[in-house]
Amino acid sequence: MKKFFEEFKAFAMRGNVLDMAVGVVVGGAFGKITTSLVNDIIMPLISMLTGGVDFSAWKWVLKEAIMEGETVVKPEIAVNFGNTIAVIIDFIIIAFAVFCMVKAINSFHRKKEESAPEPAPEEPAAPTAEELLTEIRDLLKDKQ
Repeated sequence: MKKFFEEFKAFAMRGNVLDMAVGVVVGGAFGKITTSLVNDIIMPLISMLTGGVDFSAWKWVLKEAIMEGETVVKPEIAVNFGNTIAVIIDFIIIAFAVFCMVKAINSFHRKKEESAPEPAPEEPAAPTAEELLTEIRDLLKDKQ
């Protein structure tokens, strides 16, 4: 059992797991921001363009609610497509933001690679003492 927890600790403390956890937390916060942007800014503008209709309330009622005075006996059955459209717009904004972020990171990496100096070519290694002596010996043999 102790080995199991040690393995779990080693897994949880790896850099990529911690990076992923940070990404999930930041992504959740970013999702809330875009949801607010869509619900509080974009949807009211679209509603204004469509004649003041509450966009998120757009629905296709399949079966009307059954009422007894002010009391709802059976709630209505409806397809809430206005809310679905809002979620789709929310997704498009998040996807566009992620695309822009990845594009910026990729261009940063390309610039970094381009600006990195190329390694200088290696100079040929100097001959060893044995090689020099062998050369001298061969030259002396040729003179004789």
